[in-house]
Amino acid sequence: MKYVSTRGQAPVLGFEDVLLAGLARDGGLYVPQTWPQFSADEIRAMRGLPYSEIAVRVMLPFLGGAIAEDEFRTIVEDAYATFDHAAVTPLVQLDQRTWVLELFHGPTLAFKDVALQLLGRLFDHVLAKRGERVTIVGATSGDTGSAAIEACRDRQNVDIFIMHPKGRTSEVQRRQMTSVLSDNVHNIALHGTFDDCQDLVKAMFNDVAFRDRMGLSAVNSINWARIMAQIVYYFTAAVALGAPDRKIAFTVPTGNFGNVYAAYGARAMGLPVEKLIVGSNSNDILARFFASGTMSAAPVVPTLSPSMDIQISSNFERLLFDLLGRDGAAVQESMDRFRAEGKFAVTDAQLAEALTVFAGHRVDEAGTMATIEQVWGECGYLLDPHTAVGVASAETAALDPDVAVVVLATAHPAKFPDAVEKATGRRPELPPRLSDLYVREERLSELPNELGAVQAFVAARARAAKEAA
Repeated sequence: MKYVSTRGQAPVLGFEDVLLAGLARDGGLYVPQTWPQFSADEIRAMRGLPYSEIAVRVMLPFLGGAIAEDEFRTIVEDAYATFDHAAVTPLVQLDQRTWVLELFHGPTLAFKDVALQLLGRLFDHVLAKRGERVTIVGATSGDTGSAAIEACRDRQNVDIFIMHPKGRTSEVQRRQMTSVLSDNVHNIALHGTFDDCQDLVKAMFNDVAFRDRMGLSAVNSINWARIMAQIVYYFTAAVALGAPDRKIAFTVPTGNFGNVYAAYGARAMGLPVEKLIVGSNSNDILARFFASGTMSAAPVVPTLSPSMDIQISSNFERLLFDLLGRDGAAVQESMDRFRAEGKFAVTDAQLAEALTVFAGHRVDEAGTMATIEQVWGECGYLLDPHTAVGVASAETAALDPDVAVVVLATAHPAKFPDAVEKATGRRPELPPRLSDLYVREERLSELPNELGAVQAFVAARARAAKEAA
């Protein structure tokens, strides 16, 4: 298994190098040269298997022999032993055709744990084998940061620097990051938006001299291994509901497009997915794209679902690569235009191709609150605001009645207690292991939205840099 950059100018790499590289050296994102294929019989054979075993079967082809199967199975089993639910990502039925896939039973109560608990262990395995150290830099709109920190805290060969937009995460999201006081963890509250944080991460990677001196790596969804791990729960959910002999659609609340791109990957591997419905909040760049064929940025608006407060959807470039016939130069041209003009467009034929798989829907603040209230009233089930966007979007799907619709529940409602309480009158409680979160000591550094300031901060604290010096 080899991986190519969406911009066509970076070296073709194997799994270990893609894991450690994160962003490709030409600024693109790595994708597999070809998708592994699973037959209907191979998918049926997954029925009744535990999550970790399905995970090994789905992910092993992506490794290309870089990690032995028995070693990989141990890594996977160890990663998912950290989850509170035996099913890891259980399904809950809301009505006759709608299911919620709970992805929030990991250490930080968000779907990012599913990939990052594995990713931290993969870093450990590969770096120990190579005798190397890395400096992870990442941006978060709320959940990636805490999940990445939890996965990387106290690891001997990793220093991690996470930027979040100051004042634009929930208190629970912030405290889950800033209350981890491990020496290898560094939190940065940036004076800017998530898109600003993400731009600075990309700028640090694109500064090749800095990248090499610091040994930079990434845990954001630009890292291929994140996508790989997320593909798994689409298989487990579909198989549990009768795939490949039953039609399944997925509704994914998303801002950065990584989670729903993993569903696209599962479909490309042979999982029979009827439709992928992209749920957007008021920052609706993705919904607008699927309505018009034009990707056009707008100012970020703070919402009740801050992890989706994004107007530059980094992972969309992976889909664009396919829509443009895997032409790296064409992708580069589109991304250059987006950077210069704030927009680019695909042709009518390319949009039509995308719409055979995807649909987009926008849910505003009132719709989000109404959905939380409605589901609580009808089902006695609490939704966080992001999942509410997914449920509201699912209701708009024009699908055959026999298609099961799975909504991805991306965060525990206790991460957004104010919004949930306002909608339902009930304040969701944190699990006992996090009950003291509001009184834990916090540690963070505030920095301006300036590349030089962030690079200086990283260089002064990264052990990889000190060793190189």
